[in-house]
Amino acid sequence: MTKFLLENQESERLLFRSIVQEDFDSWLPFYENPKSTQYWDGLPKNAEDACREQFDKIFERYEKGLGGMNALVLKETNKLVGICGLLVQIVDGIEELEIGYSVLPEYWRNGFAYEAAHKCKNFAFENGFSPSLISIIHINNVPSQKVALKNGMKLDKTTSYKENPVHIYRTNN
Repeated sequence: MTKFLLENQESERLLFRSIVQEDFDSWLPFYENPKSTQYWDGLPKNAEDACREQFDKIFERYEKGLGGMNALVLKETNKLVGICGLLVQIVDGIEELEIGYSVLPEYWRNGFAYEAAHKCKNFAFENGFSPSLISIIHINNVPSQKVALKNGMKLDKTTSYKENPVHIYRTNN
């Protein structure tokens, strides 16, 4: 496993653990809701294909030590509510450490994305993983931008990432 995973970490309401293949059916509703992916071009149109592609990338990151998403499990119910993690990314030719986050639609607007992203930020800085962290957010994805701002990040630049126009939000240790 990679050093960037928050295995066995927790926040006020969430437990962090590695994603396992058995999480697929619980995560599939994310891709079945068109609002979840409305800002990102280049994803498979079929929900199962898009979910499988993401899971393949998650497990590849785990194997290569490039960070990865953690399952976010609600302590109260033991249900998957989202995924969040520290991801090694190449943006404009520079290696960066990103805080990535997504929450299942039924759990939107409950503060889970911020809670998880904030935990990731603190974990990364406490462990000295990087002097700064970014979040890569589509220029039209205002809800994710609000999470980044609440997490103490500032707009650093606007660029293109995987053929999508994105804002790069950054925070320094």
